[in-house]
Formats: sequence, C-alpha cells, structure tokens
Amino acid sequence: MRNILILGLLLTTLAGMAPAQEKKGALVTIGKTAITPDEFHRIYERNNANIQDPENKKTAREYLELFINFKLKVMEAMHLGMDTVQAFKTELEGYRNELSTPYLTNITFNDQLVKETYQRMLKEVNASHLLVEVPDGASPADTLAARKKIMEIREEILGGLDFGDAAVTYSQDPSAQANKGDLGWFTVFQMVYPFEEAAYTTPVGEVSMPVRTRFGYHLLKVNGIREAQGEIHVAHIMKIYAPDASPAQKEKARQAADSLYHLLEGGASFTRLARENSDDERSAANNGELPWFSRNRMIPAFADPAFALSNDGDYTRPIDSGFGFHIIKRLEYRPLPAFDQVKRELEERIKRDGERSEHSREAFVADLKNEYHFTRSEERVERVLAAGKTWISGDSLVIPADFDQSQLLFTFANQKITAREWADHLKTIPGQQLRNDPGMLPRYYHAWENETLIRYEESRLEEKHPDFRSLLQEYHDGILLFNISERKIWQKAASDSVGLAAFYETNKGKYLWPERYQGSIVRCASPQLKEEAETLVDSGVDPGEIQDVLRLPDGALTISRGIWEKGENPVIDYYLWEGSLPVDWNETTGFITGEKMAPAPKALDESRGYHISDYQQYLEEQWVRELRRKYPVKINKKLVKQLADG
Repeated sequence: MRNILILGLLLTTLAGMAPAQEKKGALVTIGKTAITPDEFHRIYERNNANIQDPENKKTAREYLELFINFKLKVMEAMHLGMDTVQAFKTELEGYRNELSTPYLTNITFNDQLVKETYQRMLKEVNASHLLVEVPDGASPADTLAARKKIMEIREEILGGLDFGDAAVTYSQDPSAQANKGDLGWFTVFQMVYPFEEAAYTTPVGEVSMPVRTRFGYHLLKVNGIREAQGEIHVAHIMKIYAPDASPAQKEKARQAADSLYHLLEGGASFTRLARENSDDERSAANNGELPWFSRNRMIPAFADPAFALSNDGDYTRPIDSGFGFHIIKRLEYRPLPAFDQVKRELEERIKRDGERSEHSREAFVADLKNEYHFTRSEERVERVLAAGKTWISGDSLVIPADFDQSQLLFTFANQKITAREWADHLKTIPGQQLRNDPGMLPRYYHAWENETLIRYEESRLEEKHPDFRSLLQEYHDGILLFNISERKIWQKAASDSVGLAAFYETNKGKYLWPERYQGSIVRCASPQLKEEAETLVDSGVDPGEIQDVLRLPDGALTISRGIWEKGENPVIDYYLWEGSLPVDWNETTGFITGEKMAPAPKALDESRGYHISDYQQYLEEQWVRELRRKYPVKINKKLVKQLADG
C-alpha cells in the first residue's frame, strides 16, 4: 500500500467544512468553501505537532498559505472527477477497511482475523514467561490474590530483578527451574491465544502486564522477533556422544565426524555414509533423512546451521548440537505459503481455536444489541430454524414457495430483519455443508445475526465517530492530492522534455561546476623516465601514448585521467589548491599535466535531477496561480491577525 500521507501529510483535510453561506466568521473562503478559525487551528496544531525540527515548524500565517494551496488542488481534483474513478474508490475503501478495525474490535471469522493470523505466522517470537497458577474454579479472592502476587513480582523485575532469576524463584511452571522460563522461539497456534496475543504485542525487551490463561497468570518478556523462514527437509549423519561424555569421548566423536566430512569432500555418497555410519539409527534407515521442520521446531544448535545452507545439496561441516556431531545436508526448502494458499486452512484452525475466534466478540455484539435496542422474536426464529432443516435437498437449498419470508425475525435501530434476509444468507452456505450437519443451523443463524449487527455498525462509523470521519477524509484528500500532483506536476516534469530543456536554458546558471582540473596524473618508475615523459608531453604527445613511444614495459608508467574538483584528489589539491603533500606521492618521479577549467554551467544530463526538481516547483507555482484565479481566495485579515497574535 502506498503511503498517502503525501509529503508527511504537510496539509490535511478540511474536515467539517461547509458552504460559505452556512458559516459565519470564516477565516478564509476558497471558492464556495469556508474555513473557520477553530477548524484551521485544529488542523494546524495537529500537523505542526508532528514536526520535530523547530526550524521546520510553520507559523499559523505561513501554514495558512500552504493550507490554501492544498485545498485548491483537492478542489481541482474533484472538479476533474478524480474522486469518481473506480481505482480511487477502491483504494479509499481499502483504507476505510483498515481504519475501521479499531472501531469494530474482536470481529472473528472474517478476513481481518485470518490476515492477522497470517501476518503473525510470518514472524517467530522468542519469549520467557513466569506463571502464577490459578486453579479451575478458583474463588474471586484466590484469583485476586494470584494477580496481586504476580503484580508484585513484576514490580521486582521492573526494579532490576533479572527475569530468569524471577522465574526460578517464583514461577509455578516446573520447567522454569531448568530453563529460567525461556520458551525459545514459537509462532501462531503454538501457545494459547491470550499468551500468543501478549507475545506478539509486547515490545522486545519489555515485560508484559499479567496475562490470564486457563493455566493462571503469566508475565512475558519478549526476547526477540525474527522472520519465519518456512520449512526445510534435511538429511544428517550423526556421531553421538553420551550426555556425561568426557572431553576425550567428545573429541573421538568429533574426529569420526571429521573423517566422514572429508570422505564427502572427496566425492563419497552422503546417502551411503548416512546409512552405514550415522549413529541416529532411525534416520540412518531412511538415508539420514529427517521429517520437515521449521526453525522453531528444532534446537537452535541444529536448526541455525541447517537454515544457513543456501542451496539444495549443500551440507555443513560437523556441528556440535550438545547431543553429538552432525553433518547436515539440505535436501529441499519450502518458504512460507502465500496467503491465498493457506487462507482456508487458517479459517478452519481459527474456528477450532475457541479462545481466538470468540475472544470478546460476543461482548462487542452484546454492546451493540444494548445500544440499538435489539429485540428478537424467539418463537419465529425457532420456527424458521426448524423449517430450514427441511429445505436442504442434496447439495441444494430449496425454499418452499409458501414459506412466509416476510415474517420479522429481529429488529434493532431502524432495521427490520426478516426471514428473507436469513434465507438469502443460507444460500451462500454450501448445500453439502448444510446437509452434512443441519444441526449447525442455530450456530449459523447466531453468527449471521451477529454479523448483521456488525455490518450495520460499520456502515455508521462516519456518523458515530467524528474522529473516524475526519481521518477518512484525510485519506480521501490525501489520495486526491497524490493523484493530481502526479498528473499535473511529477509526470509532466519527467516527460516534458521540451519544457524541461527550455527551463534548463533559462536557469542553467543556477547549477555550476566549480573550478576544476582536467588532465592526467603520471607516475614514473624513475626520475629519468619522468624527465623523458614530461619532454614528450611538452612536445604535444598525449600522456596515453608515452608508453608506446618509449616502448616501456608494463608497470614502468601509470596514468590516471580525470576531471577533479578541489578536495577530490590529494595530488591535484597539492599542485593547484595548496593542499598538503600526499604521503604516497614522489615529486621526483611524478607529475601532472592538463588545464584548469573555469566555473561553468552543468549540462542538463549532468544536473537533470536538480532541474527536474526545480521544474516541478516551477510547474506547481504556475498551476497554483491558475487555481487561485479559478477558485477565488478571500482571507479575513482581521481574523488572521488574531490567529497569529494568539
């Protein structure tokens, strides 16, 4: 997605503007649109607050001019119908969908949740945790005591206690005594959902607030986040040593692995060596092959070198895993699948993950039902659901002609939802799915009822939330600003070769080459050769021909040609611009030859980027003047003065 906050959103929307005749005390009127001081001040403050460098902050008067120019461009874009183009509507709708997410929290079984899960699947988190157990059926007092305890532990950690030491001391997870709470790397679906949520939202290095799961209260410390790397299929040859092996025994295993490695380097078959020499009997029987694994599913000492192999067929030197020495051969690698390839699988896994799919969704819908005075006809709903079971015929849905689709199922706000809408929804569910489990109809109905409320809520976001309306308007105007600027300025400046050439001729004195030196730096093998070379140059011989003229062997003379500004070459600086003598320069064997070049305009090709930038500015200035003639601007100087004074 392109960044529509063009130029850092230098200028934002005129949110809430109205025609001039409906506004009193307008600070400025642009065409038929009026802006009050309060409206302008709100936008000015928001934009100026985002500028960190004090030198770049604008006064209200300076910003007003930029603001007017911005609005003129947006007005022109709308006059040209750029806001009616389908591509614009599609892009704005995409932004709207993204912006609506915080206002429609915990909506499950939809693309947003599936996409979130996929995005998390692209990352792996390394975290440590500490657990204070809360038994099933614990009383409120016991639950409160557990939370109080874990908050006290958190305060100790924030006060300087090492997280690992805290896990050893306080955690009721038995493994903490050995691993200090370190869970290693994991990704989605490998932890219970509340735990996963905290792991993916807690910044690296920070300690989470208490997280409640069915096991109790947890504290998490996120140690790192990395890109997931898909899965790898490898074979290995292993020489095992015992957990209590002595250094000599480990060395013996290492030497055995080294010997096998040298055989591989000599062309021996990996398959044969694995089958005949690997101490991992299970994989040896399968030519050393291991099941596919992701990086977080294998110990780092093995996974890291395996994933470091660049190509199928590559193999490692012997590596020590703590269990033995391995030679790992990459057989095949498969990256993470594209979203479309796993979307259905993710949807099904989310459905099976009750904590993920239902997390606060019901509470959100309950709030909507309360706000909109939701009422349901329980009797009609039960009757319709019972009838629905008889509509399933094979893989089709057949609704009897005499079924009363006008009967009211539920109402909320000003909406009256009938059996017709429910029947239409049923038609979107595969008939086979309904046939296989008609008992699911009540659940389908419940989900549809909730989604009906959520869709209605989404349709009212602009009406209910002025901040959402304002932000969406910023995106609306930002897209138009980008599109019309691209058409009127950027593309024209890049493609208008005639106009650019004419602009260059008018302004070529702006970008000058400084005084330069064009010539050669000649290094000779001896003072005598230097004297001969200088004589030839003085007689008109090109420095590049000296070697042939004198029939010199390779290396007897070197020449560096170029054009240098002051500061670009220490030898040239020494002779022309009072630089210090370079440590690697010998005046008895070297000389320069050439001439100074007076300051001169850069050719267009030498300064195209600068001239295109200036040409864009020129085109913009011309365009803004045209727009100001087209859309008259009236400024209330008295209010501007008050704004500036304030």
